Amino acid sequence: MADNTNFIDYVKIYVRSGKGGAGSAHLKREKYRPKAGPDGGDGGKGGSIIVRGNKQYWTLLHLKYQKHIIAEDGVSGMRDTWKGKDGKDVIIEVPLGTVAKDDETGEVLFEITEDGQKEILAKGGRGGLGNVHFKSSTNQTPRYAQPGEECQEGWKILELKVLADIGLVGFPNAGKSTLLSSISAARPKIADYPFTTLVPHLGIVDVDNKHTFVMADIPGIIEGASEGKGLGLRFLRHIERNSLLLFLIPADSDDVAKDYEVLLGELAKYNPELLDKKRILGISKCDMADEEIKADIEKHLPTDVPHFMFSSFSKEGLKELVFGIWSILEKDLQEAEAQAKKSAFTTLAEDEEKPSVWDEEI
Repeated sequence: MADNTNFIDYVKIYVRSGKGGAGSAHLKREKYRPKAGPDGGDGGKGGSIIVRGNKQYWTLLHLKYQKHIIAEDGVSGMRDTWKGKDGKDVIIEVPLGTVAKDDETGEVLFEITEDGQKEILAKGGRGGLGNVHFKSSTNQTPRYAQPGEECQEGWKILELKVLADIGLVGFPNAGKSTLLSSISAARPKIADYPFTTLVPHLGIVDVDNKHTFVMADIPGIIEGASEGKGLGLRFLRHIERNSLLLFLIPADSDDVAKDYEVLLGELAKYNPELLDKKRILGISKCDMADEEIKADIEKHLPTDVPHFMFSSFSKEGLKELVFGIWSILEKDLQEAEAQAKKSAFTTLAEDEEKPSVWDEEI
């Protein structure tokens, strides 16, 4: 993955759509028909600012220095009922997982989760109607037309939340980057000091040559991160997108259970809904612990969360961890498919119960 300076997950941009073109109030004049009547054309619509998902993008870097995005205005209508040219739309390509918000109100406008998905960030103004539309039996020569609709403008926020099946949650230097590099093709920067990971890294994990899942290495959380300490809120939002969370705590921790509670507490303070996500507890660096230490650690682990002990260095327990993660993801996938089929069947049954137009009495 590119260097840290290339990962931009937050941009604030000013957008302005195009104004609608004014309708024409032209009255037709011909040599042998000096009063041929109204023939003013409609104005063209203003261009819109459109956000489109693109799976080839992984950062908002391309928008970092493009602070003002302005679409074309629609052209005014002309004589002979000629419609004015529509303003050209501006399409902003963004990575999947991008959320658009209104800067003033903080309202979430939409989320981009699929490749090719399009959403309007600022809608272009409609073109005004020409005077030909206002001709009537009582008003044969209307000398007025509609003005074009005004544009939409304002500051918007685009915020990226990494899309992944499973997110790694842990303190700095817990071994998250090492784990990701051990079980996937991702090569994050690894060193023995806190906050080595300054940007999220994604890795595709091959389970059995047939199935894969995406794992995200999120920069380390410290106590107080929900209040903005350390790297703070900047990366906590990436965890919101993960369907499963793997809490990583090293075997040499002074108190594994306490560390787990601290991590859980930071997520709860940031967003209580994160506690509804399925969780796995991983004890890393187990090559440094003997069987007695491992047994002592296991005695104090929470009983309501599955746990795995492993070592990214010696590869001990890695296979069990990967298959354990996949078993949970696979079950979720099967449940989602079953729910989708059930919803489709219910919709079909409801449609069949509706009276057909051919059943109605004529």
